[in-house]
Amino acid sequence: MKKGKMGVQMMMLKGKVEELGIYETMKRVRDIGYGCIEVSQIPMTETNVSELKRACEDFDIQVAALSAALEPMMPGMVGETLTHDFDKIVNDCKILGCRFLRIGMMPLNIMGNKKKIVEFITKAEAMAEKLEKHGIELYYHNHHVEFEKYDGEYVLDIMKNTTSKLGFELDVHWIQRGGEDPVKVIKKYAGRVALLHLKDYRIGQINMRALSSGDMSQFMQAFTNIIEFAEVGEGNLDMKEIIEAGFESGSQYFLIEQDDQYGEDPFDCLRTSKKNLEKLGYGAWF
Repeated sequence: MKKGKMGVQMMMLKGKVEELGIYETMKRVRDIGYGCIEVSQIPMTETNVSELKRACEDFDIQVAALSAALEPMMPGMVGETLTHDFDKIVNDCKILGCRFLRIGMMPLNIMGNKKKIVEFITKAEAMAEKLEKHGIELYYHNHHVEFEKYDGEYVLDIMKNTTSKLGFELDVHWIQRGGEDPVKVIKKYAGRVALLHLKDYRIGQINMRALSSGDMSQFMQAFTNIIEFAEVGEGNLDMKEIIEAGFESGSQYFLIEQDDQYGEDPFDCLRTSKKNLEKLGYGAWF
C-alpha cells in the first residue's frame, strides 16, 4: 500500500532545542515515534547542521525539508537568505540529504502591496529554477494573508497561476483562517503540494476578565481572538479528508505543527497528534 510520511515541524520544538540541544531533542522525537522532520526557526550554524546530521544517522530520522527566506523579512534584518547565502543553504540541503526547501512567509514589508508581491513571486520563481539545477525543489508556505484579494484573485492563486517551478506547502489551519476550505484548496493545487502542514483549528475560551472592565472594545478584542492552534484531531478540521486529499494531490510529507501549545509540553502535544492520527488509520505513515 502506498503511503505518505508523517513528520514534525521543528519550529514547535525550538524551545526544546535551546534547552536540551538538537541531538537530545531529536532522540525524544524518535522515541515518541516520529522518523521525519522539517527544520524551521533553528539557527543553521555549522554545529547545528552537524548535530542534525549526527542525530538523523543515529536515530534513523529523515529531513523532509529545510527552511530559508528568499529575502530579509524586513529591510536590514539579519539572517540567512537565498539571495545572499545561496551556496551555503544548498550545501546544508546536501549535507542533510534534503531535496525540499521552503520559504516560510513573504517579507512583512511587502504585504498589502500587489506590485511588490508580484515582484517577490517573480524572484521566487527564478530562485526555484536556480535551485532545480542542484536537485532541490522550492516551496512556499502560506498563512492567512495570502487570501487577500486583488481584482478578485487571491494572492496565493496569483502565485500559482504565474509560476510553474515554485511548489506550495499548504498549511490547513491558515487556509481555514483565511476563509477557505482546506480540502478544496489542496485539490486545486494538485501536483504542486509535496509538502503539507497538518495543524488543527480550535475555538478556545473567551478571556472573561475582559468583561470586568466594562470596556466593550476590550471585550470585542477578546471575543474575536479565540481561535487556537490545536493538536491534530483536537480541533474542528476533518483531518481524514484533508490527508486523503493531500495524498491524492501528490503530498509526500505530512508535517505536524502547532504554533502555540498554550503551556502544554510540545512533546505531549506531538504524542496526542500521533495517537489521534493512528486512530484515523495512519499508524503506518510514521
